[in-house]
Amino acid sequence: MKDIVLIGLNHNTAPVELRECIAFTEDDARAALARLGEVPLIDEAMLLSTCNRVEVLLVSKQPDEAARETKQFLARFNDLPIERFEASLYMLQGDDAVRHVFRVASSLDSMVLGEPQILGQIKTAYQTATQAKTSGVLLNRLLHRTFFVAKRVRSETGIGDNAVSISYAAIELGRKIFDTLKDKKVLLIGAGEMAELAVEHLIRHNAGDIYVANRTFERGMNLAKKFKGQAIRFEEIVDTLQQVDIIISSTGSVDFIIRKKQVKAVMKKRRNSPLFFIDIAVPRDIDPEINRLANAYVYDIDDLKGVIEENLEDRRREAAKAERIIDEAVIRFREWYENLDVVPTIVALRSKMEAIAESELEKTLQSLPHLPETDRDAMARMVQATIKKIMHNPTRLLKTDSPHINKSVYLDFTRRLFKLDE
Repeated sequence: MKDIVLIGLNHNTAPVELRECIAFTEDDARAALARLGEVPLIDEAMLLSTCNRVEVLLVSKQPDEAARETKQFLARFNDLPIERFEASLYMLQGDDAVRHVFRVASSLDSMVLGEPQILGQIKTAYQTATQAKTSGVLLNRLLHRTFFVAKRVRSETGIGDNAVSISYAAIELGRKIFDTLKDKKVLLIGAGEMAELAVEHLIRHNAGDIYVANRTFERGMNLAKKFKGQAIRFEEIVDTLQQVDIIISSTGSVDFIIRKKQVKAVMKKRRNSPLFFIDIAVPRDIDPEINRLANAYVYDIDDLKGVIEENLEDRRREAAKAERIIDEAVIRFREWYENLDVVPTIVALRSKMEAIAESELEKTLQSLPHLPETDRDAMARMVQATIKKIMHNPTRLLKTDSPHINKSVYLDFTRRLFKLDE
């Protein structure tokens, strides 16, 4: 399976400052896939970009060359020197790449172990790849198995029990800062899934008034209505800072939504009462320079790592069960992959043997012009019977499902030995 390659970086290998430079918007992802699809070395491709990771999943007969091309592509597309991020990249092939995809989808590689959002993000990435026509036989099969494995992990283990998420971690951090969230006024910037989850946690902790700001006012209004909050327009954000205590921001903006200069002016009007920002967006929504202001506190997604480590021990125990499920799934996928080449190899071997036999039979028969037709037929039948018997053992070996046999090695050896690719 060496032609399956994954290249990426995540929260373990790169800080948020670097991840936000590499991150792709939905439109960027479509454009990037369109360009990757034009690279001759790359047969199939999928791009996953979240707040915690950017990964490119490839299929290529020349994996090393395709990997180099992909790194250069990431640099060009993001207008970033390759030296800036290359050390943070990991490259996985074959079983390792497949196992990684299964683990990511099962949230075993997430910042928050067991969080459910990643599976939906992978499904979206796969949909984008299918729409761009950059997914083929291998990625289609791999992703469908991925969804099955993730579902099995979720249903057969307790890894998703007592749900924890980035949004939950953000609320927990706010609760620790203020001791209690009761009656604390909250401004949510963004009306996506992250924001909605944050609202649910806030309500559980008896937070006070909730304001929702979204670029699409109607969407913000719908979310605010759902939770008996108040929708505001994007241009009202700065004014609203005067009346709230906590700001949670999770948008797809490429620029800062709130800057130091704006907050500095607001703090004077607030008489320096504490203002707490939780920025769970990548790229970041909140200017980190705001931290330099008195009584203004900014926490980004990397700052949440310490918070989400709490109460995860049960999930870690369940993760061991999940790993066993994934190990089994990797073996099953490899078996399917190896069987892809079995039938073509057997057909090619038989065809080559028949071509050689027919050629030699024809030469022999030409040297025996007076041989009766019945004898000619008998010789032809003998040749076919000989081919059948010669093919019997190789066919059985190549089709076997024995765990003690590395089928890919035998397939490669067979194709090389009989020069089936020449």
